[in-house]
Amino acid sequence: MTDTTHFQYCQKLVVINPATNSVLLARRKGEADYDGVYSFIGGKMETTDGSILDAIRREKDEEIGKKAEISIAEDVSYNVLFRKNDGNSMVLPHFYAEYGGGEIEINEEYSDYLWLPTDSLETFEPMIDTIPEAVFWTRHLGQAVKQHRALTRL
Repeated sequence: MTDTTHFQYCQKLVVINPATNSVLLARRKGEADYDGVYSFIGGKMETTDGSILDAIRREKDEEIGKKAEISIAEDVSYNVLFRKNDGNSMVLPHFYAEYGGGEIEINEEYSDYLWLPTDSLETFEPMIDTIPEAVFWTRHLGQAVKQHRALTRL
């Protein structure tokens, strides 16, 4: 019997700027399922990543640069199952992250980025429809972690 199951683990960073109460969204470019649509940064874990945190750090550095200062709640995530147009399935763990400053330099996967005020999440388009719920849940998870310990700097 041939196994036709395809599965990917694709971590996402819900980056909140606490000073402006806004979330970082980047517009996908050349992506099969969401071309031209705003999403969170992040990507697939690779076999060369030593841990989930290593994968998150690598994706952050690749997609918005090393100068952007981000701290995350690494032990908890809000998880979404996504079925791609090609039939593959993905688990998308969303991690709460806080922007601490520094320049954001998007890579070739995106055409632009913006800081969207969180009170505009319900009406903004085009964006992936799970974004408002992911922001809600990851913020609650991140705040719970911060009550007990510091966030991890990437």
